[in-house]
Amino acid sequence: ELGASQSQLQWILDAYALVFAGTLLPMGALGDRYGRKWTLLTGLVLYGAAAVLASRSTSPDQVIANRAVMGIGAALIMPSTLSLMTSVFPPRERPKAIAVWAGFAGAGGAIGVVSSGLLLRWFWWGSVFFVTVPIIVLALVLIAPIVLNSSDSDKRPLDVLGSGFSMCGLFALIYALIEGPVRGWSDPVVVGGFVLAIVLLASFVKWELRARFPMLDPRLFHIRRFAVATATITNLFLVMFAMFFVTTQYFQFVKNYTPLAAGVAVLPYATTMIIVAPRGPRLAARISVRRTIVLGQILVATGAAGLFFIRPGTPYVFSALTIALMACGSGLAMPSSTASIMTSVPMNKAGVGSAVNDTTREVGGAIGIAAIGSIAASVYRHYLGSALDVLPAATRGRAHDNAGAAVQIAKASAPANQLESLLDSIRSAFTRGMNVAMLVSAVIALLGAAVTARWYRAIPI
Repeated sequence: ELGASQSQLQWILDAYALVFAGTLLPMGALGDRYGRKWTLLTGLVLYGAAAVLASRSTSPDQVIANRAVMGIGAALIMPSTLSLMTSVFPPRERPKAIAVWAGFAGAGGAIGVVSSGLLLRWFWWGSVFFVTVPIIVLALVLIAPIVLNSSDSDKRPLDVLGSGFSMCGLFALIYALIEGPVRGWSDPVVVGGFVLAIVLLASFVKWELRARFPMLDPRLFHIRRFAVATATITNLFLVMFAMFFVTTQYFQFVKNYTPLAAGVAVLPYATTMIIVAPRGPRLAARISVRRTIVLGQILVATGAAGLFFIRPGTPYVFSALTIALMACGSGLAMPSSTASIMTSVPMNKAGVGSAVNDTTREVGGAIGIAAIGSIAASVYRHYLGSALDVLPAATRGRAHDNAGAAVQIAKASAPANQLESLLDSIRSAFTRGMNVAMLVSAVIALLGAAVTARWYRAIPI
């Protein structure tokens, strides 16, 4: 309705992720210094106001700008929620609280897709933003009088330079990951983004090692449970976002589902996560944290490997079972990994610890979509072969790069007597791309399990 170009549509999605990931660590530190309750409330107000403005935008650029502000609001909210749980709940109840948080955090992506699809079916496009407003108002009403504030009792000064290095470095990294599949991995802008990210993040580490009051002391990564748990969260979200990315396209372009139906098709992930995650701490107490995380990663790998065997004609129930198996594994591994991160940092750095957990999620998800998505696209192009030769030359480039575009172009311009054969080729090629992408994801999950089994060292959580 706003006449957005393809590039603007992409940045409506990416502006939020870019700003959110880049500002998490500084906003977590802000909560530690000035109070996590107040940063949470500020973030809710900021997010809600930006959501209202986004829903009333009259141009794509306004939507992009408001999405960026929503990213700042979310960066204030997310670390505050987890750090408040850590400081408010007694040690015995803390793992259960973190598990519930992790379950809903992991399920949020699938729930968001479905709820957005339902809203777009019945309301105007801005409803996907405005729907958060009554939820935020309710949260403000409940949090303000009930939740106790907590902060760093020593009132250490903010690490302004460290915040700048981390923010700019993560901006550059996420930007390069977003643009890589679009521009090509050898594009100067993409390569420059990665180089800049390396320089800035290296500068961040160097500064933090020297700073009197570091925002995030790199020596924390000498603690095995912290380092391994951080890698595990990155690993799990890499595989999860890769799965969402390829399966939703599979359901739409291969199985011919509507966007809403494709969102519903991945709901087994959300429901399984919500059910399994709260039970993870009980299993960890019985068989150990390390074994619980390893078991979860093996289940994720098994589910991802199951997607290797899917074909265009495979019944949906098989897809649902593999997706649920991946969710079961994530539901076991995420709570214990998150709790391991939070128990590794001092209580006065709970906001930064929470921000590390959230940042690894965002970086893992970005890598999953960019790298695993690129693998799927490469295999798709390989298996297409010369099938697109029946299309007009001017349209082959788009069809070669994107299966959704290929299906639309084929239906619009392919010869009638060759249409079904061409559609079968496109669907088969995309499915093979998904198969290989998820097999790579399974290997990555297994490598994560091996790392956890070898190097994780637990303390009671």
